[in-house]
Amino acid sequence: MNKAITDGLVFMPPPFSAGLINWSSGDGTAGAPSYQGAANAALVSADADFGGCLELLKTQTTQKLRAFLQTPMLPGCYLQVKVRIKAVSGALPSVRIAAWAGGVADAAVAGIPTTGTSLALTTYGKVETLTAIIGSGNRPGVNLVWGTTPISGHFGIDLTGATGGVVRIDDIEIEDVTSVFHRVLMDWVDVKDYGAKGDGITDDLLAFQAANTAALGRSVLVSKGTYFLSDHVTFTTAVRFEGTVTMPVAKRLTLTRNFDLPSYERAFGNEMTGFKKGMQALLNAADHVTFDLTGRRIDLTGPIDLYTAVDNITSFLIRRTVRNGQFNALPSTSWNTAAVTSQATYSVTAAQTLTGVTNVANVQVGSLVTGNGVGREIYVLAKNVGAGTVTLSRPMSATFGTQVLTFTRFKYMLDLSAFARVDKLEFNDIDFQCNGECSAIMLPPAGTTMRFADCVFNRPKDRAITSIGDGCQGMFIDQCQFLSNEQAARVQDRTTIAFNVNSNDTKIRQNRAVRFKHFAVIDGTGHMILGNHWFQGDAEVAGIRSAGIVLASTNIATVVSGNYVDNSFIEWTNEHDAEPDFVSEFSFGGLSVTGNIFITGDVGSFFRWLVITPRGPGHFISGLAVTGNAFRTFNTTIDRIEAVDTTFATLDFSRFRNVVFQNNTFNGITQSTVSPVMIEHQQNTAATTWTVTPGVYMPFGAWTRNVQSIVAEGQINGPAAEIRSDMPWVRVEQGPLKQDVQVNWANTSRGTVQITVRCDNPN
Repeated sequence: MNKAITDGLVFMPPPFSAGLINWSSGDGTAGAPSYQGAANAALVSADADFGGCLELLKTQTTQKLRAFLQTPMLPGCYLQVKVRIKAVSGALPSVRIAAWAGGVADAAVAGIPTTGTSLALTTYGKVETLTAIIGSGNRPGVNLVWGTTPISGHFGIDLTGATGGVVRIDDIEIEDVTSVFHRVLMDWVDVKDYGAKGDGITDDLLAFQAANTAALGRSVLVSKGTYFLSDHVTFTTAVRFEGTVTMPVAKRLTLTRNFDLPSYERAFGNEMTGFKKGMQALLNAADHVTFDLTGRRIDLTGPIDLYTAVDNITSFLIRRTVRNGQFNALPSTSWNTAAVTSQATYSVTAAQTLTGVTNVANVQVGSLVTGNGVGREIYVLAKNVGAGTVTLSRPMSATFGTQVLTFTRFKYMLDLSAFARVDKLEFNDIDFQCNGECSAIMLPPAGTTMRFADCVFNRPKDRAITSIGDGCQGMFIDQCQFLSNEQAARVQDRTTIAFNVNSNDTKIRQNRAVRFKHFAVIDGTGHMILGNHWFQGDAEVAGIRSAGIVLASTNIATVVSGNYVDNSFIEWTNEHDAEPDFVSEFSFGGLSVTGNIFITGDVGSFFRWLVITPRGPGHFISGLAVTGNAFRTFNTTIDRIEAVDTTFATLDFSRFRNVVFQNNTFNGITQSTVSPVMIEHQQNTAATTWTVTPGVYMPFGAWTRNVQSIVAEGQINGPAAEIRSDMPWVRVEQGPLKQDVQVNWANTSRGTVQITVRCDNPN
């Protein structure tokens, strides 16, 4: 700040050579005497030290020299008076900066200091320099603190001490030195005051560091310009950007006091770069766990490779959060899907490896693998160009030998696939506006407890969340909304999937998903799928439906509870099993389906809500509880709620264990499914063998393997009404489908029994 420059104010008094009429021997006020024609004052034109100067003989006890110029005094403005003087002859006086302070109507202001520190002249010919700073504030370095009452001043010097001495005085200088103080007064410092050029070429690193050090709790101003920084910069104080910075990709700007997207956007000039540099700082700084987008939208014209953006780490294991903002995909060819076909060889001896992959250099990590017999949601985890191999996220089931496969690489707003591992990265309150242009986020190949909470995934082109490895271990997806880009499409024409899981222990809770091909394809075990609502209907009459959730592992130890399963079904399969035929592993088991709402409408009678699809023979169910659910249809009636998809194989009903269907309600379903089921059998014709037919209740067409109880209702009689008291015995697995039970008596009998039959061995 310099008022002489910014406001055109005149502070500097005229030089002595302009005439001594400009200089007073009094206070400098109107009517005060001047030195014009005075016997004790003369102009010297060629002094060896000063050039032109004033020679003054001290004739008074206090010899005054004041400028007649009325110098303005402004609040917050600081003036420095500078005098150069030397003794020439006679008695040696003392000298001090002195002034007269004027207020309203040119009245003298009393009670303020008007003289500076006195300096004794001790040697003839020695040039002494005196300075004094006059200003309104009581700041360090201010000699004459005047407050805000004075509005003008007349400045000069006093000579004190013995009379008779002669001195020579150089032109008196008065300059605005507010810039020395206004950083302290204002609460910010400017990097340009510490040497920054802001020309985009000069390295301003040291200036930025110096400004941060000098701020001492105040903020730093990066004023207009473009500042090149060659190395990392960390600000420990708040920063305000009017200008922008440029840095090498690997160098970080850490804003510890305003760590948010708007600050990084202003620092780097655009949102995308600002986000990248903010993420770089987030994953490198120890003093922040959250990068706040502050509700801002980031327009993306292509994927953000977060590994490249961060640049200096391959793994990150500490909790970090990105929150409160929107990523918005704009139309761009950068979102175009890349697909290549390659011949490859697969063997179950290396269940997650393809060998002899032609064109392997063009196969991208993160590509979806499709081909004959390939299970859903299998991705390229890694590749080795030299060896011609590709590592898969999951085994390829029954696909043996050599065949041509397609490798399709979707494009994602945020791509973490190049990291080796990331743990505990969270996205909260983020709106992923994919707009049908791209997918949302690809997880790292490895990691634990990624979390998405209160996010919206709007119109992903192909996928919302993709896991290409074990980066989904322990993942949380809580209270998110998934809105398909295919809402007008028929179910059979859809291709989009909200998310997939390859690993264990995910928590999928209270989400809503609309009209995807699948809400989720989930491998691994230990999942909790709670309180979600996914619906996948269309406008077709008697239309087909797709699986809302695909459970792709056999023994899954998983709970599906409190969900709203709307116009879709749960499919349980072993399509990620390298050897899908049952040998000695655990078969289908560990699933609890409890307290859900299942509805559907405008479907064919063939529709089922629970479908098991074994990919090889010999499998069975060992642990399935379907309890407390409500099944209801609208505008249609279906045959039953469950089925086995026998495209590849059926189930071994002789090995069912711990299979329970109880306490469910059925509306619009022709045949309810219950096991154990209690049947009332009434035998009107006396016979030694009664045939009970509970098979229609058995889930999945299973056998009647056990009778849990049999109780006579009323008397059991013979043909002549004689009372029978003998104990009956039963045969299970009777009839051509092994779904009947025979109740056998010692003598021909008739009557009514309540018999409880189940499809399994209970333990």
